[in-house]
Amino acid sequence: MFRGKALGGALTALATAAAGVFLAAAVSTTPASAAGTGTGYLHTNGSQIVDSTGATVRLTGINWFGMETDNKTFHGLWSSNPWRGQLDTMARLGYNTLRVPYSNDALKPGATATGINDFVNPDLIGLSPLQILDKVIDYAGSKGMRIILDRHRPTSAGQSPLWYTSTVSEATWINDWKMLAQRYAGNPTVIGADLHNEPHAEGTNPAATGACWGCGDTTRDWRLAAERAGNAILGVQPNWLIFVEGVSCPSGGLSNVWDNDPSNDEDCGWWGGNLSKAGQFPVRLNVANRLVYSPHEYATSVYRQTWFDAPDYPANMPAIWDKYFGYLYKQNIAPIMMGEFGSTLADPKDRVWLEKLMAYTGTGVTGMSFTYWSWNPNSGDTGGIALDDWTNINTTKQAILQPYLIAPSGGGPTGGPTGGPTGGPTGGPTSAPPGACTATYRQVNAWQGGFQGELTVKNTGTAAVNPWTATWSWPSGVTLGSGWNATVTQSGTTVTAAAPSHAPSLAAGASVTVGFTANGTASAPATVKLNGANC
Repeated sequence: MFRGKALGGALTALATAAAGVFLAAAVSTTPASAAGTGTGYLHTNGSQIVDSTGATVRLTGINWFGMETDNKTFHGLWSSNPWRGQLDTMARLGYNTLRVPYSNDALKPGATATGINDFVNPDLIGLSPLQILDKVIDYAGSKGMRIILDRHRPTSAGQSPLWYTSTVSEATWINDWKMLAQRYAGNPTVIGADLHNEPHAEGTNPAATGACWGCGDTTRDWRLAAERAGNAILGVQPNWLIFVEGVSCPSGGLSNVWDNDPSNDEDCGWWGGNLSKAGQFPVRLNVANRLVYSPHEYATSVYRQTWFDAPDYPANMPAIWDKYFGYLYKQNIAPIMMGEFGSTLADPKDRVWLEKLMAYTGTGVTGMSFTYWSWNPNSGDTGGIALDDWTNINTTKQAILQPYLIAPSGGGPTGGPTGGPTGGPTGGPTSAPPGACTATYRQVNAWQGGFQGELTVKNTGTAAVNPWTATWSWPSGVTLGSGWNATVTQSGTTVTAAAPSHAPSLAAGASVTVGFTANGTASAPATVKLNGANC
């Protein structure tokens, strides 16, 4: 999570707002491709990321923050949507990678995770932040997703311009990375380390005290620090990718805009977003083909940079992106993985910005990789893909990102709306012919007095079912607690899962997974039907 952005000395402080908790239904849409995230560990080949077989992989992911805050674990675990249900939705929407911000506080012995709804997530009770992370990694891996760990802050108190502070040393930073690399060694779900979030300028030139690039000062040169940490990690886990963000001002200091000397006014960008010196001063790693540059890029809801008000906006943006990071990709120097980008889209300029930025990244598996900021709705000045209930999604944002998403290998599309994320059918419902569906059930968890399950219904017919409704029966005494990925209700012993209005159609060959918690003895759904036809 960003805590501020800088351009010519302008800083904006950001805060995280509390999210409301409501129960609603999620939407799933069909990814443009299902190439997945490849096989085995990943490495680089010029501007591309490739898997262990040499096949090109594009990471199209999302950030789920919280482990870097006082909660020391993922936000939204307080909601009525269980943690697995949230990952299910991310995968169905086409996000094949999860970037996980953390602070070193969350890694300390005795660290405690807070803000968890024990009723909805009973399997997380008593677990440490790292144990919860283990579970998220395991489940994400089962869906074909990849994980990038992001050292977001030295402490939960806030971000820092340098990779160390007076209380968190460089040695602690590196040793914690080595611990994580060892912890997940042999697990190719975890593909790499985003070394430090948003190094940036501090102090006014010539008295710079912030992160520089290529200045040669070992106490401030982020490029040299990235080499030290990256090589230490690769010494423990040589298969990881090393993600290196940019700085804001290559000098590490803010320009003095009052000295009336334009020659001293440095060209600065977003915190972590300026890789303009990486071509001249590249990060040098001891293991070849492991380096990925990871800039950040934002819109006016974060800070109104001068280029947003230029007369030729948005035609001016590709040249700006080329200058700050795109040249590395276009000149086949290294892959680009935009670690953060986002907006509330409240300003019409921002919607144009997002559309142009996505087009700039390119289409298909050879385009630039990215992880959108963020899944969380409680990101103060971007909002999220999830809405405040942590279940429904922002269909406007999703519609812009959708053509560029490549579903995880195991996530698969589950059918989507007709006519776009906000479209709907005309006419009455489509009936499913008898035998035109299958149903599979998985018990996710159970505890005294309740259980959690997932019912997957597949449309095996030759036509879409629109709108779809699934029903099943439970024994007397089993009652619904909560549901997601549909509007789930109960009447007597019959449970009905109705398609949300913004995703009414279940395409031929597509599946939908309805998740739920229930009270009573764990029981599999019986007599499952799709629009009245037995499965």
